[in-house]
Amino acid sequence: MPKAIRVLIVDDSAVVRQTLKEILDSDSEIEVMGTAADPIFALKRMESDKPDVIITDVEMPRMDGLTFLRGVMEKDPVPVVVCSSKTEEGSENAMRALEYGAVEIIQKPKLGTKQFLEESRMRICDAVKAADLSRRKLGKPRERAPIPEVAPKLTADVMLPKPDSGHVFVETTEKVVVVGASTGGTEALKEFLEAFPEDAPGIVIVQHMPEHFTAAFAMRLDGLCRINVKEAEDNDTVIRGRALIAPGNRHTLLKRSGARYYVEVKEGPLVCRHRPSVDVLFRSAARYAARNAVGVIMTGMGDDGSRGMKELHDAGAYTIAQDEASCVVFGMPNEAIKLGGVDMVLGLGAIAQEVQRRAR
Repeated sequence: MPKAIRVLIVDDSAVVRQTLKEILDSDSEIEVMGTAADPIFALKRMESDKPDVIITDVEMPRMDGLTFLRGVMEKDPVPVVVCSSKTEEGSENAMRALEYGAVEIIQKPKLGTKQFLEESRMRICDAVKAADLSRRKLGKPRERAPIPEVAPKLTADVMLPKPDSGHVFVETTEKVVVVGASTGGTEALKEFLEAFPEDAPGIVIVQHMPEHFTAAFAMRLDGLCRINVKEAEDNDTVIRGRALIAPGNRHTLLKRSGARYYVEVKEGPLVCRHRPSVDVLFRSAARYAARNAVGVIMTGMGDDGSRGMKELHDAGAYTIAQDEASCVVFGMPNEAIKLGGVDMVLGLGAIAQEVQRRAR
């Protein structure tokens, strides 16, 4: 049997440490090797026992999580998952943590309904597994078995019927670009969007990220890119020179009224273990844009987006997958390729140029 993923939890709250430990201990593939109340204790523990993955808060006494993260990445890199509150300050610090090398952001667990706790458990365990898979970017990965399903996985059927192959919208002068990403996607999307000119085609993006953090992510990108970037709101029009980021914890669908493309932001269950789901966005684009769409699937663990990309491809859209060499985790693109839903596989640096060429 493959070795369990050894996790070190760093948080100044004893309740959070205990809750995270209970969540992670419920997964047979994960072993909590220890907990620490602050980064000073964590660094001392790591001198004699290096973890596979670290989960850390960013706001702690004695040494803040950002300083801790930078020190870990500079001295002896270990995949880090940031566990943050959804406050404005927490969101800003989480964005900085991603810049410093954190792999994922998760929201601090809290008490709630059975469904909420189960969803939180899946997200936290998946984040740890995704971080472990990213180890190949930091060093040689360990042998790992395929990640088994731990719960029934709903498909995009629960949000939108499959596109009717007999119905195709009339071509318009405008194309629309739909993008899906997960682990490693925050930095990949930054590079992707920075490459677009001010008159870029309208873009709609699903990046797996917790609620409230997507607004800070969109604001960060908006300050870096020539195009406008904002968190999507219900009924926002998809226009040239703007990218819409699906808000965390809600699905975002592409819709069309005449020649106008817009987004619908709505509640719904987890689809492919995620909300927002790439499959939901891609299916809606296959249904309402078809060959007027360009689809892009980027770095991420799992298979969310793979079926939707096949539907996009079959509807006449042009589809692009990020290549393995430039992915932090080559999961979602690989699954889409295996399903036969990808027209071209490109390195991250070449995707924006190809999207612009196909969207002319």
